[in-house]
Amino acid sequence: MTYRDQYNYWLTAPYFDETTRAELKAIENDEKEIEDRFYKELEFGTGGLRGVIGAGTNRINPFTVRKATQGLANYIISQANGNVAEIKQKGVAIAYDSRRMSPEFADEAALCLNANGIKAYVFETLRPTPVLSFALRKLGCIAGIVITASHNPPEYNGYKAYWEDGAQMASPRDEDVIAEVRKVTDFNDVKTMPKAEAEKAGLYQIIGADIDDAYMEELKKQIINHDIIGKVADKLKIVYSPFNGAGNIPVRRILSELGFKNVYIVPEQENPDPNFTTVDYPNPEDPKAFTLALELAKEKKADIILATDPDADRLGIYAYDKVSGDFIPFTGNMTGMLIAEYILRERRRTKTMPPNPAMVSTVVTTNMAAQIAKAYDIKFIEVLTGFKYIGEQIKMFEENKTFNYIFGLEESYGCLAGTHARDKDAVVAVMCLCEVAAYCMANGKTVWDEMLELYEKYGYYKETQYVITLKGIDGSHKIQEIMDKLRKNPPTEFGDLKVLKLYDYENDIITEMATLAETPTGLPQSNVLYFELDNDSWCCARPSGTEPKIKFYMGVKGESLADAKVKVERLTEAVKANL
Repeated sequence: MTYRDQYNYWLTAPYFDETTRAELKAIENDEKEIEDRFYKELEFGTGGLRGVIGAGTNRINPFTVRKATQGLANYIISQANGNVAEIKQKGVAIAYDSRRMSPEFADEAALCLNANGIKAYVFETLRPTPVLSFALRKLGCIAGIVITASHNPPEYNGYKAYWEDGAQMASPRDEDVIAEVRKVTDFNDVKTMPKAEAEKAGLYQIIGADIDDAYMEELKKQIINHDIIGKVADKLKIVYSPFNGAGNIPVRRILSELGFKNVYIVPEQENPDPNFTTVDYPNPEDPKAFTLALELAKEKKADIILATDPDADRLGIYAYDKVSGDFIPFTGNMTGMLIAEYILRERRRTKTMPPNPAMVSTVVTTNMAAQIAKAYDIKFIEVLTGFKYIGEQIKMFEENKTFNYIFGLEESYGCLAGTHARDKDAVVAVMCLCEVAAYCMANGKTVWDEMLELYEKYGYYKETQYVITLKGIDGSHKIQEIMDKLRKNPPTEFGDLKVLKLYDYENDIITEMATLAETPTGLPQSNVLYFELDNDSWCCARPSGTEPKIKFYMGVKGESLADAKVKVERLTEAVKANL
């Protein structure tokens, strides 16, 4: 069907409700809007669904959520190995954040599962994504769902699917689920049932406090130096913002239970607000989102500022600099390196390092990660972008009894200490970072001082991104054109930096540029190009899987902060010149 045929079907089919029809009727004279809503289906990709809320096949709404869940239900049942009743009884855990329609979408998913005979465990109120990852393993579920669009603008929502190991599904399972979702072509084949009937049948169950308590106990196991926290807990001043999302209660609880006395919450961003009215969008990568937190930090003379995104899997921080008197923004790479160095150093000092420890990072994360792992003589593994690949490594370590996971991080403000969850966890990151801050205060320095010491020890690594947003069908084609050009005619240099190797993860080829010798990447297929450059520099091209964007990641190593800044700016301009 054409997009117009789809539009007319949604307008007239009895399956859709009057509210949906009224919304679509209101755009009957806007051809461009009709095309955008119906020119394609909102794709259930390797990260699940993410899209603008609204009626249409290219939007997230109760019907597209239900349809995706029917595909997931079909996949779950296909994995029963002859015991369908058992796999249905294991059930699916479901969490959601503070976004518009999140509770409603969570119920749509639960009731679709219930109608397929699969039990659903639904959190009573909003919860962080990592709590879902923890909960489904704690409950012994076969799968999990989180309704969230992470740090996207308020008009978005999304749907992430997890498997029984607690991680988002990786290859080939993710492709198998996608295939099942695509098989659901008729909305009339999508099942649902009344909530009252599901509850009566014991298929719809509410979860909450018991999971929270168990999660908190697991977090505390990651604390290394309780005594250091005790020394400064009544002195360290922390400003925290949950960006009107799910982090507020668990973050405040863990800091309180550890004894931190001076935790100041940004009042305008404390309670759930699906419109995120105080920020352009609730992303801890955006300096503008910290405006109110910075004001409060100056008033309270804070030592650190912390902020988590709406589903509390990403952490952004600012740290006070006693020399300039300003607060210094940290990237996700910087925060991850601080925590990694602290964990490895203190585990070694206290003789609590597990045997065969391993740290896992992604290909677009700072090269300092490899240097820290080398300094502490631990295994370092790089995976593709996406924390599900880090979660996958944890599972393989446990199954193969090879390594013990100690820490994992990605550049996009996400990390995980411990294995209680299999996704990035901003709550445990807050806890770890506050332990680092306590250590710094106990030793007469700031968190920024500690970061400067890392630069002196390992080199002045600096990273940045260049992002191009290209919306709609034309934008999608343009993004593919850019990738095709870089893949078929790869640059041999970016400014004054020579390309040493090209990693083409879609075709599983590493090309030595000097000799053109080829070897396999050894990683799953992905539309990613990574250019290894001179002087420990690099850049990487990757279309976003959830937004209409193509992202260029890049990193350099300088002789000083100023030198690194100049080098990364030059590399950014060189990347632009090669497009």
